[in-house]
Amino acid sequence: MNETHLISDLSVKTVDTDKNVENVNEKNKKYFTCGICGKKFCQKQLLNHYQTHTNEKPHSCAVCGKGFSRKDHVNTHYQTHTNEKPYSCDVCGKGFSHSGNLAKHYRVHTGEKPFSCDVCHKDFSQKIHLNKHLRIHTNEKPYSCDVCHKDFTRKNDLNKHLLTHTNEKPYSCEICHKNFSQKSNLNVHFRTHTNEKPYSCDVCHKNFSQKSNLNVHFRTHTNGKTLFS
Repeated sequence: MNETHLISDLSVKTVDTDKNVENVNEKNKKYFTCGICGKKFCQKQLLNHYQTHTNEKPHSCAVCGKGFSRKDHVNTHYQTHTNEKPYSCDVCGKGFSHSGNLAKHYRVHTGEKPFSCDVCHKDFSQKIHLNKHLRIHTNEKPYSCDVCHKDFTRKNDLNKHLLTHTNEKPYSCEICHKNFSQKSNLNVHFRTHTNEKPYSCDVCHKNFSQKSNLNVHFRTHTNGKTLFS
């Protein structure tokens, strides 16, 4: 699709800019309206935006060949190959290849959680975490096992489940060399060697290595009710 045809598909509107904005010398600024979604952009931004509708990706990575709609996205992606991390956190010094990732990371230090669940009002530091959380309320399970067709809300849970079909046990105890399919199970097992008992009964202060064992024990105090759900 050439540029001439692209512009012919779009309507042009002139929009008054805020006269009080500094460094704006033009009284009127010309905007182009996308004929598909109606969003307004200046001409250069519109050409980039329009490719999100056409799925056109004229810029490709010289290393892996992955295509991108914008050249600046190629430059950003290229840093994954060079391991270049030009954006550094001024609190902990951790480096990032994208400025957006640095901004997300910075919320770890500030405690900022700008994304809130409309259902239960739980707050999150990243939108992706909110989207995953919302599936608890919608019961959406977009990840399906190809073997038994069981569905999962999170891809990580699907990956753990797949190990039950392959019998793969990638986590090994460094003391007795027993293997486990999940790291959490290895951590629980490891306490049999260290005798660590991090779960304590609030009533009699007896300690347990597993939360499930504490739950069973707690019923002796509560007439059958569990401490943890």
